[in-house]
Amino acid sequence: MIIDSHQHYWKISRTDYGWLKPEVGRIYRDYLPEHLTPLLQQYGVHQTVVVQAAPSTEETEFMLQLADNEETIAGVVGWLDMEAESFGQQLNHYRKHPKFVGIRPMIQDLPTEWLLQDRVLGHLKLLAETGFPIDLQANTRHLPVIVEVLRYIPELHAVIDHLAKPDRLGGALQPWGAQMAEIAAYPNIMCKLSGMVPESEDAPWSQATISPFAEHVIRIFGKNRVMFGSDWPVCLFSATYEQVMELFASFIGADWTEAEIEAVYAQNAIRFYRLG
Repeated sequence: MIIDSHQHYWKISRTDYGWLKPEVGRIYRDYLPEHLTPLLQQYGVHQTVVVQAAPSTEETEFMLQLADNEETIAGVVGWLDMEAESFGQQLNHYRKHPKFVGIRPMIQDLPTEWLLQDRVLGHLKLLAETGFPIDLQANTRHLPVIVEVLRYIPELHAVIDHLAKPDRLGGALQPWGAQMAEIAAYPNIMCKLSGMVPESEDAPWSQATISPFAEHVIRIFGKNRVMFGSDWPVCLFSATYEQVMELFASFIGADWTEAEIEAVYAQNAIRFYRLG
């Protein structure tokens, strides 16, 4: 079984993405299940987790509507307003949908210290108490803040998206590597081996430049706390779906057991998101 733990769907006419404008290039177009499903069938991917791309509950509703009619969608990671007093009520409302499996605040576009606001910390504590998953759309600047959050809420059930986007082309492993190791010390935190190719059109990349970062994540988190994600269609800036799958496969060692391979391709995502 293969589960793609991180991909997106969007529809340009919805207009609430903000960042999705004509100048972003080739990904400025509709990307919907009819565009991805043939690729999933071609490469043996059974289901996916669809992750939010707009900071609105309207987009959460849009993804859940897609999930109601699309068997390949195993779960939806939506957006809720973590600064709102009504966050708890919103969370309870959406959790009634069987495919609502997580939330993701768009911290990549927010001030670095945003996670440390009293109200946000209180809502992170609520997520931890209920064991509900949160994706952390982190850049390297967020890692010290995430460490601080985990010291306060060590039981948080979270996953770091895209390896926290280290400088893969520049090759600088530190301080990213040490900060990620500090985060990996918390047993409820996972990491997605996703978003590893450049987010600019036809930018050069190679397995050799990405490998040290992926291997470090696998080493510090362990094979039971990393998961495959394509980041389609964002990956299309510089790679095909096939190339992303080949890149991930290159990190699977010859000495890995069948259970370990099943874990990184599907079982870890199933366990983290509690997929049905």
